[in-house]
Amino acid sequence: MRHKVSGRKFGREKGHRNLMLKNLVASLVKHGRINTTQARAKEIRSLAERVITYGKKGAVHHRRLAFKVLKNRDLVKKVFDEIAPRFETTEGGYTRVLKNGYRRGDCAPMAIIEFTQREEKVEEKKAKKKKD
Repeated sequence: MRHKVSGRKFGREKGHRNLMLKNLVASLVKHGRINTTQARAKEIRSLAERVITYGKKGAVHHRRLAFKVLKNRDLVKKVFDEIAPRFETTEGGYTRVLKNGYRRGDCAPMAIIEFTQREEKVEEKKAKKKKD
């Protein structure tokens, strides 16, 4: 029985599973939204939210903790300078998981995971219209 056993195994060993989840979080930070299976999306939610919380705190120690997950200095800089300030007034709930049908090959339930507050790209569109 699996009473009170947290986390999913995904048919992988511990090291492979941890690297897979960290790579998914890095892709989420890089692209803002990713398409993956529902189980993976639900599993990376906690890691992604933890990284955003590190970004909100902003100390050097928290940058190092975020680097342990993201493994890329540019992504850490993006979290601390661009993504975390958007969630300055929000206490948790930085990501959302949207169901996205089933994968064609094996009928695995798919989902989109994204940040709840998107970047403001309206200013760029207005600037282009003023040039015309």
